[in-house]
Amino acid sequence: MLKPVIMDHPLIQHKLTIMRDKNTGTKEFRELVGEIGMLMCYEATRDLPLKEVEIETPVAVAKTKVISGRKLAFVPILRAGLGMVDGVMRMVPAAKIGHIGMYRDPETHMPVEYYCKLPSDIGERDVIVLDPMLATGGSAIDAIAQIKSKGAKSVRFMCIIAAPEGLAALQEAHPDVQIYIGAVDEKLNEHKYIVPGLGDAGDRIFGTK
Repeated sequence: MLKPVIMDHPLIQHKLTIMRDKNTGTKEFRELVGEIGMLMCYEATRDLPLKEVEIETPVAVAKTKVISGRKLAFVPILRAGLGMVDGVMRMVPAAKIGHIGMYRDPETHMPVEYYCKLPSDIGERDVIVLDPMLATGGSAIDAIAQIKSKGAKSVRFMCIIAAPEGLAALQEAHPDVQIYIGAVDEKLNEHKYIVPGLGDAGDRIFGTK
């Protein structure tokens, strides 16, 4: 089982505090989700292999590094995961984007899948699954299982806030998946919302109730 990476960078923690504030409006909240996604992507791609190339600068010939043929795909879990896409794509503009649609049944709190569209070459790519919140872990577990069933061999998961219950469930279900988290909160409440959390991320990103 891989140990989760908790992002304690001051910029991430500062932006996360503003996101948690109930008085933060939709526009600012959406921007913060994208910015945190970009900062977390920096860490999640730290181990990408490099190769040496030779280029010509305005001054001289230089031997320098580029990413060595590793192909990435980002897969947001709809709809809240869409909020992180702009940020990660700024870091890796050549990556492909897949989408998995899930919603939580209000009575059972279990995930229900309604959409899945992945790049045709998903098996050849390092996949990073995006979802701002890891609550019960159900959506993430099912989404990753679906991605693996399509041939993906390298999968990572990136979320901004996690509940201990969801983190434990995801680790147990997919011990081979590296998890990147902005903060691990206290618990889930009786409605399966993260406490203290930040409310419903999808509603706050898109201005819906």
